[in-house]
Amino acid sequence: MTKTQAVVISKPGEVGLQMVTLRPFTPQDVIVQTAYTSISAGTERMLLAGQMPHPMLKLPVIPGYETVGRIVEIGDEVDASWLNRWVYVGGAQCYDGINAAWGGQSARLSVPADRVIPLDEVDPRHGVLLALAATALHGINLLDPQPGDRLLVLGQGPVGQLAARLARIRGAQVVVADRNEHRLAHAEADQIVQVGEGHAPLNEQVVGGVTAVIEATGSMTALAESLSLLAQKGTILLLGYYQTLQLPYMPLFLKEARLLTAKEWAPGDLLHCRDLIADGTLDVSAMLTHYLPITDVATAYDVALNDANCLKLVLEWQNAPSN
Repeated sequence: MTKTQAVVISKPGEVGLQMVTLRPFTPQDVIVQTAYTSISAGTERMLLAGQMPHPMLKLPVIPGYETVGRIVEIGDEVDASWLNRWVYVGGAQCYDGINAAWGGQSARLSVPADRVIPLDEVDPRHGVLLALAATALHGINLLDPQPGDRLLVLGQGPVGQLAARLARIRGAQVVVADRNEHRLAHAEADQIVQVGEGHAPLNEQVVGGVTAVIEATGSMTALAESLSLLAQKGTILLLGYYQTLQLPYMPLFLKEARLLTAKEWAPGDLLHCRDLIADGTLDVSAMLTHYLPITDVATAYDVALNDANCLKLVLEWQNAPSN
């Protein structure tokens, strides 16, 4: 049996490296040696807290769906051109005796060849952002902003930053708002608004209505405070993750507001975002703000989930322990 090091959330609040067993790989599989992963703050915060209500997420689990590595072995039915290519992997279900949610935080992964995304001209470190970029793209595609539409993006964490960039690529005018000046320093928008203590209310800083509000904070309070800016028949796009939805109904009713949710990326979105990053249309380099070795995984989770100045943390696996 092949064993590998993986990040394991063993109980609420406890995360670390453990040896796990890989299932035998099939003729259609490739073996990926991981170089970089990242921590998706929204889902992994809830996972670490033991709050994800799904049987496959029962602790202990291997988290992660933001893995970049190099293919070091291929199955008999896999084209030889895949060998040694850098790829993105959106999670893996390749373990014996432990749940995978979504299983990407591992030194070695066994995955079907048709599930990996070749990075080709993309800097491998930037590849860890493909999942969030594709999720943001799916939301923007559902919203379908037109050139000249004015959008308000609440929150300039990774998803909010990506949504704002992708909306501007579509020709929309974009206003972004956040409480954290360090996040706003990395923002790309037509108007950048800091809110919170010592700053004017959002509806005083944003003059005129907006066609849509993109909620990327996970906060119902933030969304409720923005509703006065929403135009008649405007749209609210939810790109955060929420335990419950609690909004005042009257402003939604009076404006005949439309509510959209975006589950995750759609087919083709990962490749589309890969190409946008590769040709420089979507610049994600400034979003990778922190780097730590995988041996400091507990510290990395604390920084990624609790340091408001951390946009995206990259875990470096090159020196992962072998046992």
